[in-house]
Amino acid sequence: MKRAEKNNAAHRSVRPEKPLKTFIEILRFMKKYAWHIVFAILAGIVNVGSMLVGNMFLRESLSVIETFVGGGAGAEESMALLMQNTGIMLAVYFAGAAGGFVSMRLLLTVSTGTLYSVRTKMFEKMERLPISYFDKRTHGEIMSRYTTDTDALREMISNGIPNIVSSVLTIIGVFVLMMVYSPLLTVFVIVMLAVMIAAVAIIGGKGGKYFILQQAGIARANGYIEEYVEGQKVVQVFCHEEKTKAGFKTINDDLCRQETSAQTFAQILMPVMGNLSYINYVVTAIAGALLIASGHLEGGAPLLIAFLTLSRQFSMPLTQISQQFNGVMTALAGAERILKLMSEPEEEDGGYVTLVNATEDENGNICESKERTGKWAWKHYHRMTDTTTYAPWRGEVEFENVSFEYEPGKPVLRNVSFTARPGTKVALVGSTGAGKTTITNLLNRFYDITEGKIRYDGINIQKIKKDDLRRSMAMVLQDVHLFTGTVGDNIRYGREDLSEEETVAAARLANADSFIERLEHGYDTELTADGVNLSQGQRQLLSIARAAAADPPVLVLDEATSSVDTRTEALIEQGMDRLMKGRTVFIIAHRLSTVRNADCILVIEGGRIIERGSHDELIAMGGRYYKLYTGAFELD
Repeated sequence: MKRAEKNNAAHRSVRPEKPLKTFIEILRFMKKYAWHIVFAILAGIVNVGSMLVGNMFLRESLSVIETFVGGGAGAEESMALLMQNTGIMLAVYFAGAAGGFVSMRLLLTVSTGTLYSVRTKMFEKMERLPISYFDKRTHGEIMSRYTTDTDALREMISNGIPNIVSSVLTIIGVFVLMMVYSPLLTVFVIVMLAVMIAAVAIIGGKGGKYFILQQAGIARANGYIEEYVEGQKVVQVFCHEEKTKAGFKTINDDLCRQETSAQTFAQILMPVMGNLSYINYVVTAIAGALLIASGHLEGGAPLLIAFLTLSRQFSMPLTQISQQFNGVMTALAGAERILKLMSEPEEEDGGYVTLVNATEDENGNICESKERTGKWAWKHYHRMTDTTTYAPWRGEVEFENVSFEYEPGKPVLRNVSFTARPGTKVALVGSTGAGKTTITNLLNRFYDITEGKIRYDGINIQKIKKDDLRRSMAMVLQDVHLFTGTVGDNIRYGREDLSEEETVAAARLANADSFIERLEHGYDTELTADGVNLSQGQRQLLSIARAAAADPPVLVLDEATSSVDTRTEALIEQGMDRLMKGRTVFIIAHRLSTVRNADCILVIEGGRIIERGSHDELIAMGGRYYKLYTGAFELD
């Protein structure tokens, strides 16, 4: 819960710090749609222009009607001119409607394409982030970038920006035409405009912060729901429903208050702006009538009616801009968080030594092979001499005085030294939190060591490319993760070129074939929701089969048989013995019966190796391992 509170506190700082800079960054995503935007603006100008031209013909038509109604000479000509103007107005307004449609359709392409690019870059960036990034954040917090923040950005690009652009064009066009009609009447409109802008600034300013808080509240609620949906079984097992509901009620109450405040200001803004526009209309009408009566307004009633129509069209865009302002600020806050994810430092990799398939020529020299040979070699390029050498993969791992801390000042490993000889099984035993899994994390370079060295076949692992380093290992974890797809797809996850026969062979090696064959569609059975339609033991067997299919030089088994019964464990161990033959294996286990056959057992406590040796040697020592094995001391 403390972690959730920390994340919630982080979400509260949601006001965009640099809205202009954020907006410019978003525009860079839209760069390839520059011509779409240009033509959309031109189409928008056609839309606004048609409204203005139509107003001009409306004024002329009103003058014609005035002449026609007054009777006298020229009535027939007036009727003909009125019909002509009506036809032109219809054509003009039709062109305006077409321009509006083209503009919105082009901007729709821009918005969907931009969001496609944003989501793609976010996902690609996420794949390049270090494991530490995910360890420090909840799944819900990360997912909110793809849901809440992206939705707000979509709303801004598809609706907010187009409406603002259209409104600005309308305001400019209407203002110019009003100045042409009557500069004096335009002054009255400008005075009311200043009042309306002041109202927007006051109400919009107060409401803006609540809209941003509302967006962050939605993200917190979604994150909380996702976290507890995933852990619902745990919630029910520990009868934690009431506490969970109380936690959600706190978040939901905050969200309700934020939504109420945001919508209150949003709902106030519309009637305020509407009534101010009516006041503007009335004041302008009275002023215009007085100007006509005093002879200071040429054009008379037709011009005044056309001007009043423009004044209404002048205030509506202001209302739209004020409505979009809060949404734009909300979207910029979300975009800022998205850009922050994209600017996170990526996993660094300065390695240049690679692992390649190898073969030997007739002279016994190691050569690189494009085909999978079952043999591996380290390809080492020497920049100083511009030469490349190949060293056979042997599977020797050496830790030399390795120290590590996740957080400064809190050491997890202290001067750990050991050597795993090629083809041996090394077991790591100790209490929870002793540092066992950390050793395997360092071996995979999920984290880099603080002090010391780790060598792989005599090569400092920091010189080995991370992809090649990790490709040389397969991990079977206690927490199994299966992906949406078939059973066969999940087995082939680490080696997609595997044939159907090899897939079945890998499953048989892990003793998973028997239960797979009993599934309705066998290897073609679809798995969803992390394999929820399988038992925990079956999921573990698939994880082991996946490691067998990868056929790696090094195996890391982190509580690999913790979720299976004793009989299944014995069957797995038979297959694992065949799989582990000739490979270096690291075994982490609390169930000490699984490590009896290890070549070397390391007993770790407090980040240090306190005992090492074979099972028989450690039993003979009568130390910590002996007490753990005989039950005199329990693993915490």
